[in-house]
Amino acid sequence: MPPWISKFLPFLRWRDRVTPDNLKADFVAGLTGMVLVLPQAVAYAFIAGLPPVYGLYTAMVSAMIASLFGSSWHLVSGPTAALSIVVMSVITGLGSFSAEQYVGLVISLTLLTGLIQLALGLFRMGSLVNFISHTVVIGFTAGAAILIAVSQLKHLFGIDQPGGLSMVATIEHLVGEIDAINTVALEAGLITLVVAVLVRKVNRRLPHLLAGMAAGSLACYLLDPAGTAVTYVGALPGQLPQPVLPEFSFATLKALAPGALAVALLGLIEAVSIARAIAVRSQQQIDGNQEFIGQGLSNVVGSCFACYASTGSFTRSGANYDAGARTPLAAVFAALLLAVVVIVAPELTARLPLAVMAGSILLIAWNLVDVSSIRHILSSSRSEAAILLVTLFSTLLIELEFAIYIGVMLSLVLYLRRTSQPRVTEVAPLQQGGRRHIRNIQRYALQECPQLKMIRVDGSLFFGAVDHVQQEIRRLTEPGSGVKHILLIGKGVNFIDVAGVEMLHQEIKRLEALGGELLISSLKGTVTDELERTGALKQLGEERFHETPRSAIETLIPLLDQGRCEGCSKRIFRDCPDQRS
Repeated sequence: MPPWISKFLPFLRWRDRVTPDNLKADFVAGLTGMVLVLPQAVAYAFIAGLPPVYGLYTAMVSAMIASLFGSSWHLVSGPTAALSIVVMSVITGLGSFSAEQYVGLVISLTLLTGLIQLALGLFRMGSLVNFISHTVVIGFTAGAAILIAVSQLKHLFGIDQPGGLSMVATIEHLVGEIDAINTVALEAGLITLVVAVLVRKVNRRLPHLLAGMAAGSLACYLLDPAGTAVTYVGALPGQLPQPVLPEFSFATLKALAPGALAVALLGLIEAVSIARAIAVRSQQQIDGNQEFIGQGLSNVVGSCFACYASTGSFTRSGANYDAGARTPLAAVFAALLLAVVVIVAPELTARLPLAVMAGSILLIAWNLVDVSSIRHILSSSRSEAAILLVTLFSTLLIELEFAIYIGVMLSLVLYLRRTSQPRVTEVAPLQQGGRRHIRNIQRYALQECPQLKMIRVDGSLFFGAVDHVQQEIRRLTEPGSGVKHILLIGKGVNFIDVAGVEMLHQEIKRLEALGGELLISSLKGTVTDELERTGALKQLGEERFHETPRSAIETLIPLLDQGRCEGCSKRIFRDCPDQRS
């Protein structure tokens, strides 16, 4: 099969896996997925500020496109809690809109999100997600969970509340209206929460959210037979999504672009992270660029069928794998079965109280908080803990899309900080044994030559790292140290850029002025070839580059102060005076 065909029609890669046995397994997994996604789709649409039908449409159309055009066999896409709260934050941050205008902007946001993701995939930018720290994702998700929980308290308590309030203002308003709590709504919501938790404890594979919603709705019916005490979700339209082109004007693009980029990045991070996590269990190789394309297409096509921004779901993907799914057709079956339910049972949500939805969403929010990872980060690393807390509080206190940008910037700063300070380790030969391997002097308690320092650099010599390496070299050869010679072992160096070459040139000239020398050994062949191609090898002096430390040491020993060598009792090298064979 030509590569370009598999790129644009990736489902052809796994066509050989579609066997009668696998189809049966996929159908069973799809049925499980449908039961799981039904309450989640309604709840997530609720979080996004949309009628429940939009969550169901997203779980149908977007899920099918993402499964067919992605690379993972088990990733299930659709509406998710974290992305839903970001979508709501982006649109409400633009101002107040009517229900129709709000839906229109959400659909336009979905289209723009998909186009950004698709462009990143086509330009093979799948490795971008590797630069987003896992700590940032945990912090953002925990913050989003808190925001989701706070946003549902008004429905749980049955208290009317104006829209557009911040988290702090929302809590203050609820405290001020504490006497107006609707007891029927509160009891129904708490019953939903308790039953869902108990069912989950009994068996995690059971549809605990569905059971909780059923119990809460039944309790609400018994407490309020007339249906007048609480507010209900209402019936579904009972039809499949109709193709409609979203609004795509320049003014809309300009207003939505910053938020769309944030939604696109968060969606890609979630999808690729989940796909890779499941792939570890399934022994499958994930193509990050193909996942970008799959997610982008799912949002572009979904926006034309009344879907809002979607991404991979860890809960549904994990359940899909555990249920025995063999191919992406399991997600397709789940979407088709959900479509049947929407057509056949539109009254399913007619008597579903908002308080019951709030109870289930509170459990969803709690499940988003990775408590064990947060504890580990806070106790293991001060820098990671700082990043976690900054991301968490940014999520709570500023607009969510900007919190994502802050998280991305923190990830890049953390990456640059680490790469700009490559480890420079002082090494020396083992003074016992026949071959005298080069080892870390601190770990093996080795003695060093008083005139020659050997260092191993584990990291690339690029513009961001040269200052750190240069400072280490100058520290080792500072006046009064007695050291004028440096052997740099470069087997851990992946590349040397122009700034790295210039730094080495400066140090060579400085040590020469002191009567010393700087030699380099053990560079990778690709690094040496690049230096030769650019002329840097000739500029620095080809005679300074050696294949092994042994060869470099043989060159440096005669350059040492022989008088000091004769009075030295350390005898670090075999070539030291009076130690030669």
